[in-house]
Amino acid sequence: MPFAELSELKTIYDGSGVRIPPDKTVPLTPRVRRLLDSSPLRRLASVRQLGLVSLVYPGAVHSRLEHSLGVYHLALAFLASLHGDDRFREAISEQDAAAFLVAAILHDIGHWPYCHPIEDMDLPDMPRHEERTSQLIATDEITELLASDWGLRPERIAQLILGTASDTSGKIIHSLLSGPIDVDKMDYLTRDSLHAGVPYGRHFDQDRLLTSLCLNANGESLAITEKGRTAAELMVFARYVMFSEVYWHHAVRSATAMLQRTVWLSRDHLDTDLLVQSTENTFVQRISDATKSSDAQSILEGLFGPQRKLFKRIATFDAKTHSVLHNALAGLSYKNLVLVSNCFVKLLAKKTGNTIKQNEILIDAPPKEREIEFNLQICCRGQLNESECRWRSLVEMSPVTQSLAQLQFDHLVKQVRIFGSDDAISAIQHTTGLEDILLEASNDACS
Repeated sequence: MPFAELSELKTIYDGSGVRIPPDKTVPLTPRVRRLLDSSPLRRLASVRQLGLVSLVYPGAVHSRLEHSLGVYHLALAFLASLHGDDRFREAISEQDAAAFLVAAILHDIGHWPYCHPIEDMDLPDMPRHEERTSQLIATDEITELLASDWGLRPERIAQLILGTASDTSGKIIHSLLSGPIDVDKMDYLTRDSLHAGVPYGRHFDQDRLLTSLCLNANGESLAITEKGRTAAELMVFARYVMFSEVYWHHAVRSATAMLQRTVWLSRDHLDTDLLVQSTENTFVQRISDATKSSDAQSILEGLFGPQRKLFKRIATFDAKTHSVLHNALAGLSYKNLVLVSNCFVKLLAKKTGNTIKQNEILIDAPPKEREIEFNLQICCRGQLNESECRWRSLVEMSPVTQSLAQLQFDHLVKQVRIFGSDDAISAIQHTTGLEDILLEASNDACS
């Protein structure tokens, strides 16, 4: 049996571990415990997995450390399942398997509070969390643990997480960490759904998917057998609904727009090196300390102050029914989006005759990154020759998958939205032609 000496697999059923929701015991060996007790991993215990989502779903306060434990637990299950695939056994050595487990534990190590919405702003001095991942894995503390306990180099773990490995085993492992069906998505869908108190992310057959895992036609990426097709379709649907109802809920997007504008207004006073090392509490304090303008302070208070006060939704525009406007704003740089927003406010003030402050109306537009194709191969075996696969894509076998995984996201879920404060909404109530006014603002930005 492969990985016979891998101590983590041996402890799956011996009860030595830590409990995480929902009713899971994550097996912990001494070397895994030492990695989890390192300072970069302990910081993740104070970084919420879903950030601003908890303003809408109060139970969604679970940490990235809990998620990392869940991903590691699934990584063990992936190895146990894939040991039946001959090509996987040939390609993945015991050291490769150990590297996969370490990468699963460390995959979120570079995240800091609210990093995704801030990264979407593409500010010049703000590092990406991927860059932080490489830096933290290369720290003396992690490097020494990798060398002494695992016989691994930090460069290799970073390659596996970031997808820069060029060798076959590295490509395979990265596909287990980041792909259509991977340990990360399988955990966060179910875990986020559980803590948010909604059923959407848990309605796919995880066990069925696990038993259907195999390698694809060229042996360099994860695939599934035909018996896992329905479970894969349900996972695609679960992801779509979680984005629609949780991650891109209109109130979550309002909070996102408010946080981004606060960061924008205080950007010249932010120490980005300190910001990316933050926990939840220190992040809010550092943003608050950097907030000099009254507008930024007011917006920040609505997010993190004693009374929640989110901007209200004024209008929404999807790509299907408002394609011209959506194309004009989706993917716009944040600097230009602010210019459009400010111009929009000026035009509204002129039309209504009312005073409207610039930062009391915010435009939320999808970032430039689009959804990637759901490229998953399926091994279909014939009744006459069950030893050979006829490889087909999930999209080919299930056209609804392409719609849910790509078109629905970009055309319907990722809308352009306008949010405003109570004062702004009062000032523009009964105003018609908002789409035309916004298009005018996008065309010239009041230059």
